[in-house]
Amino acid sequence: MASDVRLIKKYPNRRLYDTDESCYIKLIEVKQMIEQGIPVKVIDSQTKEDITRSILLQIILEQESNQEPLFSTQNLESFIRYYGESSREGFSSFMEKNLQFFEAQQQKMQQQLKDFIDYNPVDVWTESTKSNLDLWQQMQEKFLQSSGFTPPTKENDK
Repeated sequence: MASDVRLIKKYPNRRLYDTDESCYIKLIEVKQMIEQGIPVKVIDSQTKEDITRSILLQIILEQESNQEPLFSTQNLESFIRYYGESSREGFSSFMEKNLQFFEAQQQKMQQQLKDFIDYNPVDVWTESTKSNLDLWQQMQEKFLQSSGFTPPTKENDK
């Protein structure tokens, strides 16, 4: 039975065990879970200590070692400097809020792109034409009423 948080155990031989799927997995699979929005918790199998942060940092380290790192050397140097300064909490809060903002903007852009792809110009013309016809009919009825004519109703048509 799967829980809300995927529990992964790290064994002394450095192997990761996915308790939900009952199988050994690789670090890249943990990365894929996170990319899919699956919350994970990694514990040391012997000490039962939560080591999720160190696994996440390991994933980031591997990503940053690739050809196209996310952070520049200057960014990383700034991060290190903030660990030793009194503004550490402010920086952490600033980074968290900015990442939340960035994620919200990404979701908004994805929704707008989806809406654009689903956009059908024929539907817009159809709705516009129907609206214009309804307005024209109302205008005619008001004109006839103001001229003293009673517009025909469905009951008068019988």
